[in-house]
Amino acid sequence: MTPAAIESFFATLKAANPQPQTELEFSSVFELLVAVLLSAQATDVSVNKATRRLFLVANTPQKMLDLGLEGLESFIKTIGLYHAKARHLLLTCQLLVDEYNGVVPRTREALQTLPGVGRKTANVILNVAFGEPTMAVDTHLFRVANRTGLAPGKTPLEVEQKLLKRIPPAYLIDAHHWLILHGRYMCQARKPLCWQCAVSTFCDFKDKTPAPFK
Repeated sequence: MTPAAIESFFATLKAANPQPQTELEFSSVFELLVAVLLSAQATDVSVNKATRRLFLVANTPQKMLDLGLEGLESFIKTIGLYHAKARHLLLTCQLLVDEYNGVVPRTREALQTLPGVGRKTANVILNVAFGEPTMAVDTHLFRVANRTGLAPGKTPLEVEQKLLKRIPPAYLIDAHHWLILHGRYMCQARKPLCWQCAVSTFCDFKDKTPAPFK
C-alpha cells in the first residue's frame, strides 16, 4: 500500500468508528490484564461471560489469590486452556503482590516478567490502559497487515515494527483496535467480505471476494 492509500485507509476506518475500544470488559488495569491473559485462543465473548462473575468476587490480585486454584478454575472453566491460564494467573497475582504492591506495572519490560504475559499482551496493556501507541499483533491483525499490503511480514514482530513505521502518527493510538475489528468482522480469514468493505479500494489484495449471487 502506498502512503496515500494508507492515509485514506485509516481516515475511512476512523470516520466509521472514531473511538474504537477493546471488546473485553474491564473496570481497572488489573481486570484488563486478567481478561487479556484469559483471551488467548478464546473469544472475547467467552472471556466476558466468565469475568462478569469472576470480577464480582476477585477484582484485585490478593482477592484472586484468596480464591486458590480450584476456586479460580470454577469461574473460568468455560474458557479454553483454563487449567494453564489459572496457574499463570495466580503466579502473576503473586508477583504483583510481592513485587509491585498489587499494582500492574506500566513498562513493557516489567509487564513481560509476569507469567503468561508476552509481547502481544504487554502491548495491549500499554495501549488500552496507558494510552501508548503500541501494536498488539494477533492473528487478525497479522492477516490484515499481510493481505492488504499494509505491512507484510513473516513474523508478528516484523509486522508490528512495519506497522509502527507505516501508519501515520495521528492514527497510531487507535490503529490496533481498527485493524483487529476489521479482521474480526470484515477481512475474515476464510472469506473476506470485500464487497461490503469500505476500505477495499485502498487495499492491495488481488483476489477480492465478489458480492454473492442472490
